[in-house]
Amino acid sequence: MTLPPKPPARAGRVSLWRYLRLFRQDILSAQPARLYRAWMAEFRTPFFRSYMCNQPELVDLVLKQRPDDFPKSNRVREGLTPLLGNSVFVTNGDVWKRQRRIIDPAFEGGRLKGTFPAMCAAGQSAVARLAAMADGAPREIEAETSHVAADVIFRTLFSIPIENEIAGRVFAEFREHQRAQPVVNLGALLPLPSWVPRFHARRTKATAAIIRGLITQLTAARMAEIEAGAAPDDLATKIMTTPDPLDGKTFETEEMVDQVAIFFLAGHETSASALAWALYLLAMFPDWQEQVAAEASTAFGDGTPEFAHMSKLRITRDVFRETLRLYPPVPMMVREASQDETFRGRAVRRGSQIVLSPWHLHRHERLWDEPDVFDPGRYGTENGKACMRNAYMPFSAGQRVCTGAGFAMIEGVLLLAMLVRAYRFDVVAERPAMPVAHLTVRGKDGIWLRISKR
Repeated sequence: MTLPPKPPARAGRVSLWRYLRLFRQDILSAQPARLYRAWMAEFRTPFFRSYMCNQPELVDLVLKQRPDDFPKSNRVREGLTPLLGNSVFVTNGDVWKRQRRIIDPAFEGGRLKGTFPAMCAAGQSAVARLAAMADGAPREIEAETSHVAADVIFRTLFSIPIENEIAGRVFAEFREHQRAQPVVNLGALLPLPSWVPRFHARRTKATAAIIRGLITQLTAARMAEIEAGAAPDDLATKIMTTPDPLDGKTFETEEMVDQVAIFFLAGHETSASALAWALYLLAMFPDWQEQVAAEASTAFGDGTPEFAHMSKLRITRDVFRETLRLYPPVPMMVREASQDETFRGRAVRRGSQIVLSPWHLHRHERLWDEPDVFDPGRYGTENGKACMRNAYMPFSAGQRVCTGAGFAMIEGVLLLAMLVRAYRFDVVAERPAMPVAHLTVRGKDGIWLRISKR
């Protein structure tokens, strides 16, 4: 049976320093194989202890029942601060809750319908760009999915295409920032006091400063348009004009820059990852690809996709859902115990790191039927339905569920349907993909496909 690519687990026990070297190269292959069966695993270092929790009841406790007792670990922000500042992705407590009260209304169901034309326009632009590449030659598809995902962000957030000068510069600088950003900052591994400098690489700080400067230009310009009554009705305008219902204040420019930075990182990087892997999986399993192409042709006809068509893309949605199961863009989440706990009869001390791993939970051998198999049809089975409720969290869960989850599901399904309706994608046998995890799950040496017109 053909299985989608999966990184090899490390063999047996290794020293701490060997583990850290493996971790810096790739988070996934640094982990032991037993995590695909374990309900909980403890990791000890001289500086802290961490507990990976795969048991659904523990995951539910941390994310849904008592989320305030398990705030996001400050270690997560160590390497991201130069770019993200104090964004909603890294904050906790009252600051985070205020940010979500302002941001969430922009992503409610009715608003998502309003963003659909911008998503569709980005998809049409991507279809047009790929025409020059549809010659059957090997093409690195992650670069193209990054392009269209960034285009979606700029069109829906600021009503500008990626061809806009500032948008294009942000996209280019972000790619440089990705190359400069290490998997983990020293401060994430050592319990350093807050006053100790974090020694981010010079290029990491430089690219982050350029990106934030460009976003500041966009945000300041939008603020002026809002004050003049001439702002377009897009996500940026909605967020910037929404007051906190408790204090009546809106985001100031610096606060908005922080949020735009995470919208771009989370909304662009994760969507690009998911779309690239979805295309690769369809290339590996051409029968499913033909079903998606036929469904898209039936739903869209020869015209432009409309929001009402999305309910007709059931197979495409299940393909994208299965992609997110096998290749969750954010493979691990880290929380911190704010008090002493007892998990599965084991003492968990205050300050311990609680690791929740969508990567391992989605492939857990004691939960899913044939967890390493690509099977979009599984969501119609009793096992698939049960696991969707208890062991599926590509967007996290509970109060910290990704505010853009609904946005991402519409975007991913739409773009996948539009691309597969127009083109056929085939694997490049001599360039097999292998997932690695840095900020998100990407191809170790890219994801290569052959593209041809239908």
